[in-house]
Amino acid sequence: MAPILKLHEVYRFFGKGAGEFAVLRNVSLEVEEGEFVCVMGPSGSGKSTLLHVVSGLDQPSGGAVTLQGHELARISAAQRTLLRRRTIGYVFQFFNLLPNLSVEENVGLPLAIAGRRPEDEYQRIAELLQRFGLTERARHLPHQLSGGQMQHTSIARALCGGQPLLLCDEPTGNLSQKAGRQVMETLRAVVDRDQKSVLLVTHNPRDACYADRVLFLVDGELQSEPVLRGPGLTVEAVHEALGVLAI
Repeated sequence: MAPILKLHEVYRFFGKGAGEFAVLRNVSLEVEEGEFVCVMGPSGSGKSTLLHVVSGLDQPSGGAVTLQGHELARISAAQRTLLRRRTIGYVFQFFNLLPNLSVEENVGLPLAIAGRRPEDEYQRIAELLQRFGLTERARHLPHQLSGGQMQHTSIARALCGGQPLLLCDEPTGNLSQKAGRQVMETLRAVVDRDQKSVLLVTHNPRDACYADRVLFLVDGELQSEPVLRGPGLTVEAVHEALGVLAI
């Protein structure tokens, strides 16, 4: 079975002439269906740019990105938008919930964008709210939620449209340690229970321990070694790898 996501020798340059610099350098990566992959790196290492390229929001300067068998550079912008809409769910550090929509309206937003009536999918939305402990908060606005509740709303939204791949950009970076642990347990369950694929970028060793495979991005280059593998991955093992890489 082909991987849900494949990057082959991807480069991304910014600037021009003497000011040109590479944010991504020769990055090759595959994510299988039902796999949880973590890419670790410090701030400025290219993690967010990697997700932008994966989703087709940004175009690589070289190499190829293939999503569900479609090479993004070979399809039109409109086709990339439709492919992204049906394939990718997003979980962001700062939640990106619409402040004037309730929890249940935020969760159902992918359905509305796809032209499906959220009211016709109410059972789906209700099941997600119950699963993430948000039923009693269904009519609340985002500012009435805790950080953990906002992130669980974001995850429920990412799952609502049925997209097979979740892109997660520092999803615990704005949370307490306890709330962060609950969010990571939720993402692990999304892989184990729902058979979704997750690509997580983070600098947090505790978050990395939930992945099936941990790779390291250093100055835009994805390191061939070390590659850490779960289950049972420890924070100590991640710290040791970071020490070897001196990041």
